[in-house]
Amino acid sequence: MSDLYTEVMVEKKFTGKDMAVKVGLIFLTVLAAVAGLTIIPIALVVALALGIADYLIIPKLNVEYEYVYVNGELDIDKIYSKSKRKKGASFDLGKMEIMAPLNSHQLDSYRNNPNIKTIDYSSGMDNAKVYAVIVPGDKEMHRLLFEPDEVMIKDIRNRMPRKVFTD
Repeated sequence: MSDLYTEVMVEKKFTGKDMAVKVGLIFLTVLAAVAGLTIIPIALVVALALGIADYLIIPKLNVEYEYVYVNGELDIDKIYSKSKRKKGASFDLGKMEIMAPLNSHQLDSYRNNPNIKTIDYSSGMDNAKVYAVIVPGDKEMHRLLFEPDEVMIKDIRNRMPRKVFTD
């Protein structure tokens, strides 16, 4: 028997908040460097610290999510600036309670439950078709938000037809 394997890449929307962080960090770094060279030499140390913060923070503002579905397991990785990969999460969809579009009436009973922790791996785009998966975690229930393509939805639905809704 062959493995069901599906892979989807989704780029996270670059928001105004991300732009403000990027511009703010660069502005403060340049300001500290200029102040260090002209007014207060100790400001060069601040500029160096801000430069290190720029190096660590700015690449993490450009994020892509990679969803890999293999035989009931959904692994999600974060890829920063198209170069650095970090393991996001892994979910056993065999244990999921339901999978449906985010605004589907199928999810009404889970919508206002304060005991469900939401984990968002969606792009944040307005026109994106976001699905929610309710799956048990170690200590609490999770509401996973992600954007599978039609092939991934079909593969998950073939494995668990009574738990996956497309409308």
